Amino acid sequence: METTSTPTHCPYCALQCGMNITPLPQGGVEVTERADFPVNRGALCGKGRTAPAVLSSAVRLTSPLVRSGDRLVPASWGDALDLIAERLGAARERYGPDALGVFGGGGLTNEKAYTLGKFARVVLGTSQIDYNGRFCMSSAAAAGTKAFGLDRGLPFPLEDIPRTGCVILVGSNLAETMPPSLRFFSELRENGGTLIVVDPRRTKTAEQADLHLAPRPGTDLALALGLLHLVVAEGRTDEAYIQERTTGWEEARAAAMAHWPEYVERITGVSVPQLREAVRLFCEPESAMVLTARGPEQQAKGTDTVGAWINLCLATGRAGRPLSGYGCLTGQGNGQGGREHGQKADQLPGYRKLDDPAARRHVADVWGVDPDSLPGPGRSAYELLDALGTDIRTLLLMGSNPVVSAPRAAHIEERLRSLDFLAVADVVLSETAELADVVLPVTQWAEETGTTTSLEGRVLLRRQAITPPPDVRSDLHVLHELAARLGVEKGFPTDPEEVFEELRRASAGGPADYSGITYRRLAEENGVFWPCPGTTGVTDEDGEDGEDTVLDALPDDPAGDTESAVPGVHPGTPRLFLDRFATEDGRARFVAVAHRASAEEPDAEYPLLLTTGRVVSQYQSGAQTRRVAELNAAAPGPFVELHPRLAARLGADEGDPLAVVSRRGRAVAPARITTTIRPDTVFMPFHWPGEGRANTLTNPALDPTSRMPEFKVCAVRVEAVRPV
Repeated sequence: METTSTPTHCPYCALQCGMNITPLPQGGVEVTERADFPVNRGALCGKGRTAPAVLSSAVRLTSPLVRSGDRLVPASWGDALDLIAERLGAARERYGPDALGVFGGGGLTNEKAYTLGKFARVVLGTSQIDYNGRFCMSSAAAAGTKAFGLDRGLPFPLEDIPRTGCVILVGSNLAETMPPSLRFFSELRENGGTLIVVDPRRTKTAEQADLHLAPRPGTDLALALGLLHLVVAEGRTDEAYIQERTTGWEEARAAAMAHWPEYVERITGVSVPQLREAVRLFCEPESAMVLTARGPEQQAKGTDTVGAWINLCLATGRAGRPLSGYGCLTGQGNGQGGREHGQKADQLPGYRKLDDPAARRHVADVWGVDPDSLPGPGRSAYELLDALGTDIRTLLLMGSNPVVSAPRAAHIEERLRSLDFLAVADVVLSETAELADVVLPVTQWAEETGTTTSLEGRVLLRRQAITPPPDVRSDLHVLHELAARLGVEKGFPTDPEEVFEELRRASAGGPADYSGITYRRLAEENGVFWPCPGTTGVTDEDGEDGEDTVLDALPDDPAGDTESAVPGVHPGTPRLFLDRFATEDGRARFVAVAHRASAEEPDAEYPLLLTTGRVVSQYQSGAQTRRVAELNAAAPGPFVELHPRLAARLGADEGDPLAVVSRRGRAVAPARITTTIRPDTVFMPFHWPGEGRANTLTNPALDPTSRMPEFKVCAVRVEAVRPV
């Protein structure tokens, strides 16, 4: 029997690597290389290669489950959906719409994220919706919007990295989190460019660097300000660029000059000679980039920290120019698109602001509702979870596992248990799903069609390659059926392309404008970069004049790559800001910031710092990857990484159980002793539940702008666990 391969994309990180899926005659599927996709050129990490394992009925959910006493038992779809609708409706009638919470995920396709946000606001009428992407790059998004007027993870394609002169990579261990991307940085060095890595640990990525800066956790802001101080003191600013393309420089410069090198050395532990060398490497080439990830972003001062790194780019003329700029390495598979189209507490589709009257009118018109009926902004992710069981009585959760992934996780687990009703739609029975009253088995990457938006801002088409198990439905089906049961018969289609066509209209004219993108274009062009406005007079795909594709006229385009081989069709925007920034006057904004301490500093009781992160063979909360034998063999469980000097003080040997204790709880895991970490710091990966759950320890202190929790730094003590 002849089999057909389907080109699609990996279900995991924001690289969205291209792959082919081929059904096998004996059952199951095979993943093979897809060399035509420019991001990975056929390369796949272990997670991508083994992704088909989660399609197996042996590890995934295959029928709805309903709670009976202390057990989850199989149920019909009709009974499960009836129960959810009944409980949501009853809670709304008794407590009001804001007693209903909705929590989404950065792995949901654009179509699902869009529909989930619409469902919350139109069907439930609740403002209480957010998603786990708030824990990903919200600080970078806030800082990018302040500085440039627009947030897109990377304002240029990854293919530009090997051609620049220097990259400062801040708080990213991409050799483990996004292995196929490492080749761009290897090619950078092969081409004569330099790589500077900022990380408290000497990670596999830092080992590739020309210069590794190892600051004390929580001091990235001081480090960036110290580098900017030296740029000014050494006369390396680009005064013409600053005058022509920016505002706010005088205030930002004054703030930076208060962070002289010796002061920054005392704060960060990075020596003055290293600071000077970093400035030299960054400033001498004609082009350079700064890329941040969760390290500087997951802090209670993450927005200011990213803003300081952006200031460094602006002061040296390294933004809005070819092969230069600031970018953020988005983590989750659709972390970018997930926040653009309405599942974030304060946003509407197209990256519109929920409190903007014009935005509300536009989206309400697409949805066919009164703008005044749309609720206002709600709680951010942690604040929403913290309110469960009190202000929020019921929760609909899709594609997230906060029992493992949320900060102060034991507290969040208690809040979930205190709910009147919890419904979860997921691929597997996660630790959060185990607490639910109803669990719905939903389709996953290879079983459905939909779009995602990669860290480059490239909108991609994932294609269905196989048929899901008979009792598994899509998230779109779930929302369609719940909407109908709650009295909204229309407006929630189950066909993803139909949803995307509505998303195009809803996003038209917004900052994240997808109105010029179609499924056909995505298939033919290997993805399209947003913004991609529709143009007045564009014909439909059959070549006839069609009102359905006559969208808003092109807005001012803050980009340089706007020529198209097809007249009247916008080509998409691989490179932003080359002509102007997306602010009202086209200028980038400096933001004056100053170093401040982390929300929780070490003291006599908790003398050490904990930082958290990932390992190459697991992904996020591990709900899926922990079900793959090959990945578990490579990374079977949590560990505590610590320096030999600290291990000696504790009397601990390699593999000995250690207890890490913070003000929020206690986690126990084996010791991993290494000289690649600072003596004042311990590291734990956050993929596991149970006694080794790193997020039992982490601090939910929030950034005042982004509402990002401070995952990356908290005060702890470490104790040897003695046998009883």
